[in-house]
Amino acid sequence: MKQLLEFLGFIALLQGTGGLVYELTGKLKWGVTQWSALDGYEIYVSVALIVLAVALFAAAESRRSR
Repeated sequence: MKQLLEFLGFIALLQGTGGLVYELTGKLKWGVTQWSALDGYEIYVSVALIVLAVALFAAAESRRSR
């Protein structure tokens, strides 16, 4: 379970930072933040993904490895 949480956290962090890089520089257009349903909210979604990644990493850290 710990590895799954870490993997999901990594994916969320990758998508969030990629979305912020695109919104701030106009480069690296990829990821879930580019869906047309999110038009106008890309920065908010990117920040939310980064916060989610931090929460997933914290949850993974709190789990005991067996």
